This record gives sequence, C-alpha cells and structure tokens, in this order.
Amino acid sequence: MAAKQESARLLDAVGPAFSRLRRSVLLDVQQPVSPKDLTRTLVLNIVNEAADDEITVGDVAERLGIDPSVASRMVSDCIGAGYLVRAASQRDGRRTVLRLSPDGTATLERFRQHQRAAFEFITRDWPESERLDFARLLLKYVDAIDALRLPD
Repeated sequence: MAAKQESARLLDAVGPAFSRLRRSVLLDVQQPVSPKDLTRTLVLNIVNEAADDEITVGDVAERLGIDPSVASRMVSDCIGAGYLVRAASQRDGRRTVLRLSPDGTATLERFRQHQRAAFEFITRDWPESERLDFARLLLKYVDAIDALRLPD
C-alpha cells in the first residue's frame, strides 16, 4: 500500500513541477532569457517545426492554445524584431504564411544553445547516465504529446 501511495504522490507532483519549470528555469539560469524572448521563441519554434508545411497566424494560435488576436500580436512582434517574414502561400496565393528570416534562424539557434547550457547547468551534479536517461524520457514524453495531436 505504501508503494501505491508513493506512486500517487509522485505522479500528482508532476503537473505542479511542470508549472514551476515553465515559470522559472530559463529565466533564472546563467545569462537569463527575457520573458519577451521566451515568448518569441515559442512562435519561432512553431514556425520552424512546420518548415515543410505552410503555417499561418491561425496555426500559431491553435498550436499555442491561445486567441488568434493574441497570436497575431505575438507574430507581429516577431516580424517587427526581424525574426519572421510574411510570404504568399505556394498552395493558395490568397493566404499569407510565415517563414523564419535569417535573424530568426540565428535567434532560434542561440536560444537552443542557451537551453542546452541550462540543462547541463541544472543537471551538472547528476551522473551522466541519469542525465541522458532523463533527456531520452523527456523527448519520448514530448513525442507522445505530439502523437496525440495528430489527426486520425
């Protein structure tokens, strides 16, 4: 019975832990990233992940689970910063799609380097095997979330 209670306690703690992680880790670790840059990288990652597909402001809103007007402001900020460009759809010339600019690609790369440095800093006292196991399991978790979003 104690093992079952411990399992329940551990699993109940996952959600709040993700909330704490989202709020703090990349802001607090060496060379902090500004909240504005965190927001921008959310948009840049979505556009980058959809590189083979055409992505619109509506798609950004859907993938972030936010109101289209909020997504529009976020995208406009990225365009104003020079990270995104609007382009005509190759499938439907009436649609406008988003593409990363060279500055957007460079910014995304810098952010990924920062994320890796943060991961390495946070796990610096972990045995290498635990660090790599955690990385594999985290990627497996994210892939499982993505698989749930795929249309049937």
